[in-house]
Amino acid sequence: MTFVQIIDCRTSRYEDMSRLMDDWVAATEGKRTATHALVGKDRAQDGHYVEIVEFPSHEDAMRNSNLPETDRIFAEMVALCDVRPSFTDLDVVRDDRLGGGGLGDEGLSDEGPNKTTARRFFEEVARDGDLGLMDELFATGYRHHDIGKEEPTVVGLEAMRSDVESWRDAFDLAFTLHSQLAGDDEVATRWTWRGTHQGDFMGHQPTGQEVTMEGTTTFRFQDGKIAEGWWIYDLRGLERQLESGPV
Repeated sequence: MTFVQIIDCRTSRYEDMSRLMDDWVAATEGKRTATHALVGKDRAQDGHYVEIVEFPSHEDAMRNSNLPETDRIFAEMVALCDVRPSFTDLDVVRDDRLGGGGLGDEGLSDEGPNKTTARRFFEEVARDGDLGLMDELFATGYRHHDIGKEEPTVVGLEAMRSDVESWRDAFDLAFTLHSQLAGDDEVATRWTWRGTHQGDFMGHQPTGQEVTMEGTTTFRFQDGKIAEGWWIYDLRGLERQLESGPV
C-alpha cells in the first residue's frame, strides 16, 4: 500500500532548508526509497512549509528513515526550523490522478497508464515478487532484449518470468526509479537497484555482499500491455563488485 509522510515545518531559513534537501537527494542516490516529494508554502502564514513525501509502502519509508544520510540531514533540518517539525504518517486509501498539467512526460508524476504499468513491474513484480501480476502487465508474446544474455532476444512471457525469478533468487532487489520518459507507445525508465547477494549468480556463490547496479529499461506497449522490452545495464560493474568480495 502506498505510504505518504507529511512534514510540517516553520522556518525563516527556507533557502538553507532547500539546499539541505538537495544535499540529501545527492547523498542518497541509488539508496533512497522515496518516489516523489512535494513542498508547499503556506500563502496565509509566512515561514510555514509543508512537505509531502511518497513511498511505495510503509516498510520502504522505514528503510529510508534508517539511512545514515537521512539521520544526518534530519538533525540539520531540525536546527533550521523555528520549532520542531511535526510528522503525519498516512496509508493512501485513494489515489486519483486527474491528468492535465503536471510534469508532462518526464519524471515520475502525471504518469499515464503506460508509466504506471512500467512502475508496477519494478515495484510489485521485480521488488515485491508478485510474479502472478506479470500475466496482467505483459503480452503473452512478449519479446525480451537483454544485453546480458547469450541469446539477446527471447520470445515468450514464461522466459521473462524465469529471468525475474533467477534475479530475485540471487539478490533481494530494492529498486529506486529515477526518471521515466514516455512517447507514443514506449516508456523508458532509468533505475538503480541495491541488494544483498544471497544466491548463485553467473557462477558466483552467495557472498552476503551488498551490491548495486544501474540501468535503463525501455518497454513498448500494445493494447495496454508490455509487448517488448530492451534492457541495458552495467553487468560488468556488478561482476566487479562480486569478484572483489565483501568489504
